[in-house]
Amino acid sequence: MITLLSFLFVLGVLIFVHELGHFVMARRIGVRVLTFSLGFGPKVISVTRGDTEYCVSAIPLGGYVKMAGETAEDTRTGAADEFLSKTKWQRFQVLVMGPIMNLALAVLVLAVVLYQGTEVPLYEDQPVVVGRIAADSPAGAAGIQVGDRILSIDGVETPNWEQFSNVVANAADRPLPVVYEHHGRVEQKQLSAARSRPAGAVTLASLGIMPALRPQILSVTTGYPAADAGLRARDIVLAANGEQDVLYSRLLDIIQTNAGRVVTFAIEREGRRQTVQVTPRQEGDRGRIGADISAFEVRTVKPGLMGALSLSVKRNWEGSKLILRTLGGLITGSTSVTQLTGPIGIAGRTGVAATEGLTALLGLMAMISLNLGLLNLMPIPVLDGGHIAILALEGISRREFSMQVKEKMLLVGFALLVLLMVTVIYNDLARIAWIQRAIPWR
Repeated sequence: MITLLSFLFVLGVLIFVHELGHFVMARRIGVRVLTFSLGFGPKVISVTRGDTEYCVSAIPLGGYVKMAGETAEDTRTGAADEFLSKTKWQRFQVLVMGPIMNLALAVLVLAVVLYQGTEVPLYEDQPVVVGRIAADSPAGAAGIQVGDRILSIDGVETPNWEQFSNVVANAADRPLPVVYEHHGRVEQKQLSAARSRPAGAVTLASLGIMPALRPQILSVTTGYPAADAGLRARDIVLAANGEQDVLYSRLLDIIQTNAGRVVTFAIEREGRRQTVQVTPRQEGDRGRIGADISAFEVRTVKPGLMGALSLSVKRNWEGSKLILRTLGGLITGSTSVTQLTGPIGIAGRTGVAATEGLTALLGLMAMISLNLGLLNLMPIPVLDGGHIAILALEGISRREFSMQVKEKMLLVGFALLVLLMVTVIYNDLARIAWIQRAIPWR
């Protein structure tokens, strides 16, 4: 139920903001709006104010603003308040305002999230110095070693781990030229990124190169073993039960399988190494110590209002470049279609985010709003970007296209949209564990 309600909340806000952009701009330039609907299909709730019917419809996967004289098929009188009576520039403003509102929402919501303070990985803005090499990985096979510094991948400079991750994530199954520094010498090798697909997650690419990650305690719960033993927020875990440089997944395994038995933690606190003994408490079929543990060290960023807005713009810009790179990769074939996520996957993520709190849910909303805004600007007929592209082509050719030509364009766009929906729904279903096992080629 939480998943469904959170999904409907996020989707409802995104649709409302998008359609509000079309509505406000249409009214601003004097276009008569007949219907403002959240959802498609049969109308569940309806109220009329002035010339406009405001309604909520049964199918919540979208919405629409119906304007007077919007298409050549509508009954038209040639009145000044009809959509097609307006200039191409005015019609462009109405069409583009929906996606712009989604992009603006992404910036504003993320700014609100960042203003509250956010934990960011400490390693993200650090140079790409190899801290670990995964077993049987492309990097290991190529001879890249711990301590090497990655300078660029596929011709793109990688000054920090964030940029490194963005470049590698969408490059599965194709050769990548990797330039790196080894003992003061600059070398280059061709690596082919392998697929890395944790259950339930989007398929990502991996070279097997990782920073030197150390788990960190984010918070401890009063009355649980971690707090009773003296563990504190910001403690860095160096070892557990004698296992040095223990990774997050292994640390969780040690805790969960040692209920009722003492686990010895070696930690770093304020630059000094200490030992803490904790006895995990049995809860269900596993042990718990009552600590929120991050897989890596983090730092807290608490920007002011303008700082949060600036940081939001920066992050949305980086996210936009990544989305556009992914879309370009889908066209060239360098990015796998398994990267795409549909309604089922989005619903699952909103459910998870909702359980983590309002801040996490708003962060996810900002990310989806950015994707929605950019997707709607794609020059695909049926989408806003497609209608904008048709307007541009008509402007260039200095003539209106015939209804037959427009219908063919819309038919192509509809076919592409159906193909996209089939693909993303297949991806969503294929990420469900029991369905994965039933698909031999996944």
